[in-house]
Amino acid sequence: MDENLKTAKNCRHYAMCKIDFLGSGVCSSGLKKHFVSFYPQGRMILYEALAENKIPVTEKCVEIADSCDLCGKCDYQCYFVNELRPTKVMAALKNHIENFVQNGGEIKPAKEDAILTEIRKIVGDEWATNDEGITVTYSHDLSAISEPKMPDYVVMPNTKEEIASLVKLFKKNNIPYTMRGNGQNLMGFAVHEGAIMDLNRMKTIEFDEKNWMVKVGPGVAAFDLQKQARKRGYRINAGEPAALVCANIMCSGIMSTFSTTYGINADNFINAEFVDSTGSFFNLNETFSPNLYSYKNLEHKNSPGICVSADIRLHPVTEDERGILVPFETLNNALDFIKDCSVRHIGLALGVVGVEYISTFLSPTKKMASDIKNIFAEKLNIPWLAVVIGDKYAIRTISEMGFPFFDERLFKALYLGLPSLKNAQWLELVKELSDDEPYSYLKIKSFAELFETALSPSAKSYAQEVDKDLSPFFEKLFSRPEMTDILWLNTFRIMSARVGRKKPFLPALLYLPVDKELINEFCNKFRLIGEKYHIDNDFGFITPIDNGKRCIFEYDFFYDYNDPDEIQRVRQVGMDANMLIDEYSVKTGVVKGHPYVLYQGFCRKENLLYS
Repeated sequence: MDENLKTAKNCRHYAMCKIDFLGSGVCSSGLKKHFVSFYPQGRMILYEALAENKIPVTEKCVEIADSCDLCGKCDYQCYFVNELRPTKVMAALKNHIENFVQNGGEIKPAKEDAILTEIRKIVGDEWATNDEGITVTYSHDLSAISEPKMPDYVVMPNTKEEIASLVKLFKKNNIPYTMRGNGQNLMGFAVHEGAIMDLNRMKTIEFDEKNWMVKVGPGVAAFDLQKQARKRGYRINAGEPAALVCANIMCSGIMSTFSTTYGINADNFINAEFVDSTGSFFNLNETFSPNLYSYKNLEHKNSPGICVSADIRLHPVTEDERGILVPFETLNNALDFIKDCSVRHIGLALGVVGVEYISTFLSPTKKMASDIKNIFAEKLNIPWLAVVIGDKYAIRTISEMGFPFFDERLFKALYLGLPSLKNAQWLELVKELSDDEPYSYLKIKSFAELFETALSPSAKSYAQEVDKDLSPFFEKLFSRPEMTDILWLNTFRIMSARVGRKKPFLPALLYLPVDKELINEFCNKFRLIGEKYHIDNDFGFITPIDNGKRCIFEYDFFYDYNDPDEIQRVRQVGMDANMLIDEYSVKTGVVKGHPYVLYQGFCRKENLLYS
């Protein structure tokens, strides 16, 4: 397969190219045009479609290709997350179009129709199209359980009134429609025939600090909202960086390691406004509105409407907050620790991650991640880490409890010294400093100096591991303090951004008690399901919620999106995993599977967790 096509087909659809999470800027044409087609993600999909003759060359294809100035910003973003180089695909797209035109190819114009004319009367000519150069970029995502579907129209409304008018128009003409945030959904829910309403123009952010809330439009991404909140001295509970906040709540509710303190679902907002299926408005504080705070157990609900704004809670931040990583030899010990901390209200954010998660995030390349994974598990005997964010009192308490940990200084040395981690002398040093207590070397006052001497951490050495032409940028990037700051990386959810770098993944996500026996049963049975169908799998994360009474548990199954056989096998994995969760839900009465939270993200956590 052509290398450019291979890169295009491996786009993860995470939409990280739509947010400035590295401070390197965002594609200028995307910021101007808003359609996903004008972002690197959309151009990757478009190049794949043209290279495989799925669509003809259209007027929008030419415009999209011409709008790219080959600035290279997408290489920084995509290499950080997935080790991909989209700029070469952008150049290949431009060459494909140029050669087509030079060889006398006929450019297909979009056809006007009565429905499109009516849509454009509502949103304006620029913001609605049926051109296949646009619609194909909305035709599929990385879902393993859905098939591509080409929409007839893509529309970008800018106000709630426009959305209401569109709903009435589509209802009158029996046109199916669906909403799209940033297209990250792994279940195929943002793919549909008929019309796609892309909400990315609706980026309003209005702070009401005296009432500790911020009203956001449905086009606001979690990273951008968190950035604005942080400027004002606040924090929000945020989903993945590129996830749109309203869509995130709407689909399944916001969750993060900060959910230990800030909660899930209805804990995260004060009010929300909707357009219902008739084009009418309602908000959750009206007595006659649908009861979205309720939860229907083991029942797939239809969408209650389109969320057009949400009032998100603001949380206070103290200047002494910081992050630590607490190592553990066993999952059971890590679970005991986070449960105890949650029950005792120690820490703002808590989570347990396994060696797959640790190595993938820390490493600049997939190869290094594979090497580091083995070193963590076998040489350092650190298969599990508890991530803790807390103020100085929380961190001091954990130290007084006797738990050794990697503080900010040690984490920075570990991160930037990763290329030296395989050094035999360093590994021998750890053995010499260890005694009967695991990880006791972390308590030695002089260990930080020894650690730094052994690893010689630097942004320059870390950047040598990436492609040579990208090294200067990555050296500058990792010279910035936030890139090795556990607190910042967790607040903005950058630590989880690389999880799908090896392969896309299908998560099994569930709510259950922090019960060691039960969690280990699920881990073992999920592993057996993966092995049965020859699908790579690994532990994702666990975060305690509601004072340690329950937790969020994710287990991940990795698959090749471009392998039809593997797609079929991971679909079987998904069915078996859901059947297992359903079985335990009925048998125990305390397990809830994430598929049954679909469109119930506004429900009260008490109704979800205990009903």
